[in-house]
Amino acid sequence: MKSHVKAVVIGGGVVGCSVLYHLAKAGWTDIMLIERSELTSGSSWHAAGGFHTLNGDPNVAKLQAYTVQLYKEIEEISGQSCSLHLTGGVMMADTPERMDFLRLAHAKGRYLGMDTELITPSEAKAMFPLMDETNFVGAMWDPVEGHLDPSGTTIAYSKAAKKLGAEIVLRNRVVDLTQQPDGTWNVVTEQGTVHAEHVVNCGGLWAREIGRMVGVELPVLAMEHMYLGLWAREIGRMVGVELPVLAMEHMYLLTEPMPEVEEFNKSTGREMIGVLDFKGEIYTRQERNGILLGTYEKACKPWSPVNTPWDFGHELLPPDLDRIAPSLEIGFKHFPGIEKAGIKQIINGPFTFALDGNPLVGPVQGLTNFWCACAVMAGFSQGGGVGLALSNWMVHGDPGFDVWGMDVARFGEWAGLRYTNAKVRENYSRRFSIRFPNEELPAARPAQTTPLYDTMLANNAVMGDSWGLETPLWFAPKGKEPKDIVSFHRSNDFGPIGEEVRATRERVGVTEIANFAKYEVSGLGAEEFLNRLMTNRMPKTGRIVLTPMINEFGKLIGDFTIAKAGEDRFMIWGSSAAQKYHMRWFEKHLPKDGSVRIHRFDQTLVGLSIAGPKSRDLLQKLVDVDISTKAFRFMDFREMAVGGAPCMVNRITYTGDLGYEIWMAPAYERLVYKAIKDAGEEFGLVDFGMRALLSMRLEKNFPTWFRELRPIYGPFEGSMDRFIKLEKNDFIGREAAAKEQAEGPKLRRVSFIVDAADADVMGDEPIWAKVSKDFGTVEKPHGYGAPRFDNAGEEVRGSKAAEGASAVRGIIDGDWRVVGWVTSGGYAHYVQKSMAQGYVPAALADDESAGLFEIEILGHRRPARINVEAPFDPSGEKMRS
Repeated sequence: MKSHVKAVVIGGGVVGCSVLYHLAKAGWTDIMLIERSELTSGSSWHAAGGFHTLNGDPNVAKLQAYTVQLYKEIEEISGQSCSLHLTGGVMMADTPERMDFLRLAHAKGRYLGMDTELITPSEAKAMFPLMDETNFVGAMWDPVEGHLDPSGTTIAYSKAAKKLGAEIVLRNRVVDLTQQPDGTWNVVTEQGTVHAEHVVNCGGLWAREIGRMVGVELPVLAMEHMYLGLWAREIGRMVGVELPVLAMEHMYLLTEPMPEVEEFNKSTGREMIGVLDFKGEIYTRQERNGILLGTYEKACKPWSPVNTPWDFGHELLPPDLDRIAPSLEIGFKHFPGIEKAGIKQIINGPFTFALDGNPLVGPVQGLTNFWCACAVMAGFSQGGGVGLALSNWMVHGDPGFDVWGMDVARFGEWAGLRYTNAKVRENYSRRFSIRFPNEELPAARPAQTTPLYDTMLANNAVMGDSWGLETPLWFAPKGKEPKDIVSFHRSNDFGPIGEEVRATRERVGVTEIANFAKYEVSGLGAEEFLNRLMTNRMPKTGRIVLTPMINEFGKLIGDFTIAKAGEDRFMIWGSSAAQKYHMRWFEKHLPKDGSVRIHRFDQTLVGLSIAGPKSRDLLQKLVDVDISTKAFRFMDFREMAVGGAPCMVNRITYTGDLGYEIWMAPAYERLVYKAIKDAGEEFGLVDFGMRALLSMRLEKNFPTWFRELRPIYGPFEGSMDRFIKLEKNDFIGREAAAKEQAEGPKLRRVSFIVDAADADVMGDEPIWAKVSKDFGTVEKPHGYGAPRFDNAGEEVRGSKAAEGASAVRGIIDGDWRVVGWVTSGGYAHYVQKSMAQGYVPAALADDESAGLFEIEILGHRRPARINVEAPFDPSGEKMRS
């Protein structure tokens, strides 16, 4: 075993072997994988081995598509068969609501290049005759589904990696991890210590324990700064990382050989397809001459919720058929052909999950070169994509894809052990449940609350989870239960939100904005540091700027409000969900001389926003300084007492109206809120929630972070032109941004007015345009080609899919083509329009013609028209007055 390598990958499951292979393929050959036992000894060996491309996050779906296409490559390089069975599969809907869900998934597939097709239950039965089709109302066919040999596939990755120069060390447990002052790592194993530049946690069932090993050898300077004296080194070694990951018991059963299966294979020459049944919470497919049937049961059970035993290996857990009996009962009703089969074997083994079911991938904030690739429960659907993204990130400094849905930084400190346990159980039990766009899940809540939590509940607020914080979404009328009726269509919140918006636009409203991210950047180098990171110029003292932040590749990685609070002191506000994501970037670029300090407030600073034409009159009653238009201008910042409490006040709001953001320590929030409510009574003040705020931002064509503004878009594509000051200095990404401007963006963010019915866009819907030209702007995942047509020029659809032909990617319909996708939208209550934002080819971005665009909502294409100017106050006079 080598004593020095560039990178150590810990864990020999399918994900660890994929990461090793992709690092070697990218040119890093001085790398080592260390496995405590044999390859596949955790979850990989007993996995059901299924794979698919569908995912609720389209960007994760693209990486899943890459994974499936990769298998042929690693077979050729390694000489090891993956035993790939590309059978295709269907999702079965038993209710109209589940059929709506499939329509949404099918629409997403249009611009992703996926060949899904909506089919009838009878067509599904033709491919899986064991079902009783009368239990269903419809289905969605996906030809890129199947199964493989888990052990053979993992071995193929490992052999391919070794052929490219990587080293694999088995039967050697890692027992400690310590980072040195220079950022390198000592990986202590049973066979000795390996010194490495990078460490990758692919520990699977033991990922949580590997994270807890992490310690830091503090340099003398840090010891003195921390005032920890003789114990500083020991405290540094205690740091640890508590990853939000939990293993769950997962069962599937294998039947004895079935004559019906053998007869189907013989008569058709094909295998039976895979089937997912939402109602039964089961999946099933052919396994040899029988059937494999697995469940995601409601009565789920965590495995080793606190510590994972190191001596667990190629073992299974005791089966518990009673726990999955309710799912089996429905399954046997829906698939009566299976009920008569004998059970040959029951597999019960642990798999790891994160809170939302997606992996934890990327660098851990606060550490140097410590990477994660864990909680990949769908390892044979996602393992290749995870390996590709992480290797790109390590070698080139960027994953090369939009991987926010998998980024380890998407969870905060609130996602501790007990929170994780509750949330993973909820996610597991809902794995085959529909998540409605207005649905808030209850497990582990409330986790974080502000001082106004009880007050908001008393005001009949419907609360939502905003990065672990309870936030008012809307306020139910008195006498009505404050509860969402979940739906894909306009629901019971529609009327109350409209009232909140109208009252705010016409009088004044107040809302809590504690769910923003808040930072303070200070020190002699603060302004230079921020000028280096941000695309806009920094403001003068007492003023505010809005500014994007881009990476070295010129892609949007942040969007901030920045106020200069004093000499060498700046206040920054941004997206709460991106706090650890942004802190990771800030820390990466901090000067080494200590001239810049960053403080993340999180919930030690909270806020209220008042907005509307009467907001100045209201605020003037609460302060003892002049806040007239000239004295306190639009985009001014000032520290002042509000209702007697020390506050920071920004003359800006996300509503796009006259308004103010008021920031204070939590101890003062109740005082300030009561003062606002008392003073606002004469002005007709109302409480409004986050959904009303988002409705009002649509009317101003304002983008949101992680919907419109994401790391796959350039700043000019995002229509952020006025905030990009190419002449100011050599900021990070300037050269790439200048190139984008010079060549012209290929896409542009635009705003649409949609002729919707009783449902508005939710995000990720395809945008159709009536054009003769293929703009080539639809992102195509790896391996997907052009649409296929039969000899008559018609798309291959319907019964032809049921006969085993591949369905087509439906991005062309006569003169209509899918040219883009929706990022977000909803109903704009004050202007009374259904609105959407999205990306289209730049050549179409200024065309406001009627009849040019349609947006697909729940399977129906609705007319849409680009609206270049904001429908509310397009000149911005109201917010500047």
